Amino acid sequence: MTIALIDYGAGNLHSVHNALVKAGARDVAVTADPDMVAGADRIVLPGVGAFRACRDGLYGLSGVVEAMTDAVQRRGVPFLGVCVGMQLLADTGEEFGRHAGLGWIPGTVRLIEPADPAIKVPHMGWNDVTPATPHPLIEAGEAYFLHSYHFVAANPADVLATTDHGGPIIAAVGRDTVVGVQFHPEKSQLYGLALLSRFLDWKP
Repeated sequence: MTIALIDYGAGNLHSVHNALVKAGARDVAVTADPDMVAGADRIVLPGVGAFRACRDGLYGLSGVVEAMTDAVQRRGVPFLGVCVGMQLLADTGEEFGRHAGLGWIPGTVRLIEPADPAIKVPHMGWNDVTPATPHPLIEAGEAYFLHSYHFVAANPADVLATTDHGGPIIAAVGRDTVVGVQFHPEKSQLYGLALLSRFLDWKP
């Protein structure tokens, strides 16, 4: 089984690669090759930084978005987006202007605005992941978060889990063979490795 880990200059690439291997993956291809993406059995889109920079990096790779879209939307290849990789699933992101995302899961990525002004942004550190609906990949536990913007889903049915940072924040979204997590599995120790292991075994 080949896992295509998309290399578009997003900072957490190698830590995600190492975590996938620890979780049991035997063939992880760090790649920007559309042919490899098109033929992969699993696709992982990492991401650290600003929505616009990550979006521009991804769309700057010739043929990769098209190959990814065909694999996931037409062939039903399981897909995992991590942090900004999850945010890019949205229709639009509002960081440094308004920018189009992949549009695979309807929603908008907006600045976190806690009800209590004493609560700091970014949302950084360990926090609870509370499942919103049963899903094979998502279990209750604690994961590591680091983000200033959050996914606001248009359809509540797409919300798989939430966390709390001055109010509810989406921790995971999903639809069909696509799942995105706002937290970092690669920094979430046993909880994160268990999620990645479930992703490797997932047969949606």
